[in-house]
Amino acid sequence: MRNRSMSKAPNKWSDERKAVKAVQIAFDVGDEFNRRIRFEALERGINPPDRIREILGLPVNRKPQRPRLSISLTDDDFHLLSEQFEVDAADRLRIRQLAAERLIAHLQETDED
Repeated sequence: MRNRSMSKAPNKWSDERKAVKAVQIAFDVGDEFNRRIRFEALERGINPPDRIREILGLPVNRKPQRPRLSISLTDDDFHLLSEQFEVDAADRLRIRQLAAERLIAHLQETDED
């Protein structure tokens, strides 16, 4: 017998169930095509998966996205950055702030060239 609370789950859970059923597919189309798709997405202000969905004629979630860049940092990465920035390795928020400032400074320097 099914648990009654499961049948009356909030709507937010139904979206999560749909996401669990989704299958991620990677396309090996070569470096040139990969760059072109990424560039087209950048020009349109969308992410590459959304550009692929557009090309394939699939629906695209039009929710506005927070524009951000992201990378994954290991504990060793934080340690290296803390040494570069001369801050405590445990102060990850300060490391993130200083890293963002470095990225901005880099872009400003390249604009001047």
